[in-house]
Amino acid sequence: MKKVIGKTLSAALALAMTVSIAACGSGNQSESSSSTSAASSSAATTSSVASGDPVKLTLWHIQTTEPMTSNIKADIDRFTKDNPKYSVDVEAMQNDAYKTKLKIALSSNTAPDIFFSWTGGPMNEYVDADKIVDLTPFMEKDNYKDRFMDAGINQATYKDKIWGVPVENTSVAMFFYNKDLFAKYNLQVPKTIKELEAVCDTLKKNGIIPFSLANKTQWTGSMYYMYLANRIGGADAFKNAAARTGSFEDESFKQAGTILQEWVKKDYFNKGFNGLDEDSGQSRTLLYTEKAAMTLMGSWFLSTAAGENKDFMSKVGSFPFPAVEGGKGEPDAVVGTVGDNFYHIAKTCKDPEGAFKAIQYMIDDTAIQKRIEAGRVPPVKGVKVSDPLLQNVLDAVQKAPSVQLWYDQYLSPELSDLHKSTTQALFGLSKTPEQVDKEMEAKAKELAEKN
Repeated sequence: MKKVIGKTLSAALALAMTVSIAACGSGNQSESSSSTSAASSSAATTSSVASGDPVKLTLWHIQTTEPMTSNIKADIDRFTKDNPKYSVDVEAMQNDAYKTKLKIALSSNTAPDIFFSWTGGPMNEYVDADKIVDLTPFMEKDNYKDRFMDAGINQATYKDKIWGVPVENTSVAMFFYNKDLFAKYNLQVPKTIKELEAVCDTLKKNGIIPFSLANKTQWTGSMYYMYLANRIGGADAFKNAAARTGSFEDESFKQAGTILQEWVKKDYFNKGFNGLDEDSGQSRTLLYTEKAAMTLMGSWFLSTAAGENKDFMSKVGSFPFPAVEGGKGEPDAVVGTVGDNFYHIAKTCKDPEGAFKAIQYMIDDTAIQKRIEAGRVPPVKGVKVSDPLLQNVLDAVQKAPSVQLWYDQYLSPELSDLHKSTTQALFGLSKTPEQVDKEMEAKAKELAEKN
C-alpha cells in the first residue's frame, strides 16, 4: 500500500500541482518509507525573521460555528498577548470555500502561514510537493508529541515524519437521533441493520423521515457507504483495494451500494438530498424541526448543533453504526479521525517556530477545556469529559478495534473525487453498484500503472 500511494501522489504532482483536499474528516495512513523530498524539511524550522522584529502571521480555519470561532480567536489572542512581537490575521471560512481557496493558495505559494487539513492523501501531497514544514523537531522537543493520542500522531505521520498537529476534535461518525421521537413511537436503539430498518419503517409510517441527509458535497453520503462496506467486508476489504492487493469490485462494496439504493427506494432519506448543502445546515434543520429522526454524522455534530440550537440538545441521543448480519466487519470498528483539523505550517512561513507556538495555544490546557465545553473531544491523552454524549464518542474510540480514516481522506485526491461522485450517483440511483465498483477499480488500476 505504501508503494502504491506514494507513486500515485508523485504522478499527480508530475502532471501539475493540483493539490486538492478532501471533504471531511481516523485511522492511520502513515507512510514509513524514506523521503528524499522532505529530507531537508527540518532546515525550514529556522526563522528567517530577526529576533525582536515584529512578525505577522496568517491563519485559516473552517470553524465558523460558535463558540468555536470565538474560541480560536481567544486562543490566538492569548498567544499574541504572551508573545507581543506577533500579530495574527485569522480568517474563518466555510468548508467548501476553504478547499478551493487553499488549493489555489498552495499552487501559487500564497498559502497562509498556518492552515489545517484532515491529513491523509492531501497532506501527503503537500509533503511530496514540499509545501509544508516538517514538524518533527517541534513535536519531539520535550516529548511534546506524547501529549496526543497515538492514533492522532500516526495520522499526522508520513515518511517517518510528523507534519501536522492534531487539534480540533476526536471525530467518529455515529448516528445521532431524537430521543423524544424514539420514545413517542416506542423505538429501541438498533444494534443490527435489520433492527435499524425496522426503526426506519416505523418512523416512515408515522410521517417521520428516518435519515436526514444533505449530500450536495458528497462526503456526507459517503459515511453510509463506508460503514456498510466496513461492516460487510471488514476493514481489510477497503485497505486491500486501496493497496492494490484487493479490488474495489469486492463483493462487500457491491452489497454496500445495494443496501444504500434499497434505502433510497424505501424513502429512508429526505427528498432532494443530493442537492442540499450540509454546511448551511439544511440537513440539521430537518432534525431540529422533528421532520427527521436520525442522521449519520461525525461527532462534530454535537458542537455544531449546540451552537445552532441549544434547546435541541436535550433530545439528542447517539448510537454506533449497527452490525450487518453475517458481515465480516467488527461491530465496534469506527470510521472517523483522531484529531480532525490537523494544523500545518506552510513552507513559505518565515517564522515556523512562532507559527508552531501559536498552534500550541490552540491545544493547550485552556483551549482543551474550552473545546470540551463546546462539545468536543480533544485528541489528547487522558482527556476527561462529563457530557454523556461526549463520553459515548470517547468510549467508541477507546474500544474500537480499528479506526477507518474517511475514504476521501485515505485515498489519493483523484480516486477520492471519484469515490465521492460515484457514491453520490449511487444515492441518486443513476449508477448501479456494479458500475460504481468497476469505475473505482479501473481508476485505481490506472493510477497504479502510472507509477
